[in-house]
Amino acid sequence: MRILRRSLVLSLTIVGFLLAGTAAKADPLTITLASAFQSVDSVAGGNPIFVATVANTSADTVYLNADSSTLAGPLTLDDSPYFNNFPLDLTAGQSYTAELFDVTVPPGTPTGLYAGDFEIIGGGESDYTDVAGTVNFDVNVPEPSSLVLLLTGLVGLLGLVGLGGTTLRRRVIE
Repeated sequence: MRILRRSLVLSLTIVGFLLAGTAAKADPLTITLASAFQSVDSVAGGNPIFVATVANTSADTVYLNADSSTLAGPLTLDDSPYFNNFPLDLTAGQSYTAELFDVTVPPGTPTGLYAGDFEIIGGGESDYTDVAGTVNFDVNVPEPSSLVLLLTGLVGLLGLVGLGGTTLRRRVIE
């Protein structure tokens, strides 16, 4: 009975190791944004530019074939800087710094924090459609500043006082 139990435990252990799968494969590229968090005025909108250093941390050449990104609307991501600025490949240990992408924030965008990610698709000769590197970024669209709100209120108050004063003068003259 004891031998049967040991063989069962040994068999289950071996099956567990086999089902655990292969070791996780690390991305061959590291992407470091110069500023991963940027703020844009909600009233005027804007176009934050994301500059990145992309480094090949593998021992092989990595081909930079495509990209993929996610970002909540109404913001849009323009990846043309990636295609216009970055080389087609990075050799082992090589890095490159340039504008990676930019984001368009339309005027009147609701306030909030918009999170996104950008992936470079590529790899070696046999795995050139893998995700080679990923980076997360945030675009903050804050509420109009307190100073702007205060100034707007003061202008409105002065306008009301100015109109009210004119009405009072007319009554006194009459």
